[in-house]
Amino acid sequence: MLFLCYPKCTTCKKAEKWLKENHPEYEMRDIKEQNPGYEELKEWYERSGLDIKKFFNTSGNLYKEQGLKDKLPSMSDEDKLKLLATNGMLVKRPLLITDEMVLIGFKEEEWESKLIK
Repeated sequence: MLFLCYPKCTTCKKAEKWLKENHPEYEMRDIKEQNPGYEELKEWYERSGLDIKKFFNTSGNLYKEQGLKDKLPSMSDEDKLKLLATNGMLVKRPLLITDEMVLIGFKEEEWESKLIK
């Protein structure tokens, strides 16, 4: 299980606390220090079955500064993935990657229903 987060993010801190209490075996990666590459993002996107927009941190400063709300609709999925790979701060977090699923953002009920058996 791979947990990608930004350590200063309060939602990431909540998710990490939940993980430690409920699923203590995971690898943590700082999304700002080691942002996901194109191939990783492509694999996670394809496995997730989600809209590519779900992978963007739409409330982040970088997203707003680059005017991505207006640019994304005309971009291909490949271009969006390439853009995400340029800076981890563009990626929605936390991200939890398991063999079975890709979870984006932290919703405790969702994580509970999908990770606790």
